[in-house]
Amino acid sequence: MTSSVPRLVVAAPSSGSGKTTVATGLMAAFAARGLAVSPHKVGPDYIDPGYHALATGRVGRNLDAYLCGPELVAPLFLHGARGCDLAVVEGVMGLYDGAAGEGELASTAHVAKLLRAPVVLVVDASSQSRSVAALVHGFASWDPEVRVGGVILNKVASDRHEELLREALDSAGVPVLGVLRRVPQVDTPSRHLGLVPVAERRAEAVDAVAAMASQVEQGCDLEALLALAHSAGTLPGAPWDPSLTTTGERTVVAVAGGPAFTFSYAEHTELLTAAGAEVVTFDPLRDEQLPEDTAGLVIGGGFPEVYAGELSANEPLREAIAELALSGAPVAAECAGLLYLCRELDGRPMCGVLDATARMTERLTLGYRDAVAVGDSVLAVAGTRMRGHEFHRTVVEPGAGAAPAWGVRTPVRRMEGFVQRGVHASYLHTHWAAEPGVAHRFVERCRTS
Repeated sequence: MTSSVPRLVVAAPSSGSGKTTVATGLMAAFAARGLAVSPHKVGPDYIDPGYHALATGRVGRNLDAYLCGPELVAPLFLHGARGCDLAVVEGVMGLYDGAAGEGELASTAHVAKLLRAPVVLVVDASSQSRSVAALVHGFASWDPEVRVGGVILNKVASDRHEELLREALDSAGVPVLGVLRRVPQVDTPSRHLGLVPVAERRAEAVDAVAAMASQVEQGCDLEALLALAHSAGTLPGAPWDPSLTTTGERTVVAVAGGPAFTFSYAEHTELLTAAGAEVVTFDPLRDEQLPEDTAGLVIGGGFPEVYAGELSANEPLREAIAELALSGAPVAAECAGLLYLCRELDGRPMCGVLDATARMTERLTLGYRDAVAVGDSVLAVAGTRMRGHEFHRTVVEPGAGAAPAWGVRTPVRRMEGFVQRGVHASYLHTHWAAEPGVAHRFVERCRTS
């Protein structure tokens, strides 16, 4: 089976060049023209896909060759892009920056090659003119398998500056597909872990995406970019399929959402549903009870530290979650979910499921992790190997329970997380598409617990 979804990868020489503005603006501009646009993000980032979803009206999806393995990148892409007229993939960091110590693995360049997709290089042109040609030439020629099909120049000061840049790039052999002037930064405020998620600033986020679309529409050759996307050709293989593995009566799995818990991969819900779950979202900031007939609970990532007061004040829900956990029902918690299950967060009472405390720090913990399940849990049997990602500025004390969730190499091996009764709580964000048995095992435990 082959597919020929037109596609572009938006990359840059380094972070801060304007990838998010250009990628999100392109998504919104093409969607405004009536195209069904499939949005994707390279790497584990949860926040950018929220803006992508706002721009396109479709769920934002991640393509992570480290978490899921290179072999799943194209199938996951085809699954997300099914039925679309165009796919736009926003890169991560610099074009050739991958997982630390792993060469090209999980870099934007690696994903572009796996997708056989042309790359549009977004270059911050401030403080340079002729040197831009050397920069673009270097990136375009570094790896012959990466096709840099065009350049978008960002932060261009004037008509004269643009003229000098275009003149220099004539010799680089890479066409200029857009020029964006220096303008006041689009209102996308940041916080300690990056942009503020869409769910926390819906109206302002809509305005920000509209501003990105306007900037890109005015400064880019959309017809040339669409033609470049159509040059991508075909991708062999079939789309990823979560596979319906269970029939009969469905069991309710509650999934935390709302402004405090915004981090999740779309495939997790699809896998839970395929395994026989009725997935019901609830908001721990507002809902005082779990959804009716809840048999299992998933609490993903987010920013509970920002909403610690409100989460603590919702005592009825905290008690309901503690009661569910005490009953032995399956509970899967990642990062923010781990904090929420602790006895307290920054001195405020939380659910008290775990005999641990959590607090904010100045130190950022960030990076990919290789993990192995230390013992059996509702997610995995002992010895199951998975890859994960950590991204937080909090500390949980102790860092592991009597029965840890994972043995993690960072690069020194350490124990991490908690397994008790039906609870599996850890800082690690994992992508269940890499190990579909996780979702199936969780739902089966919901049925039998």
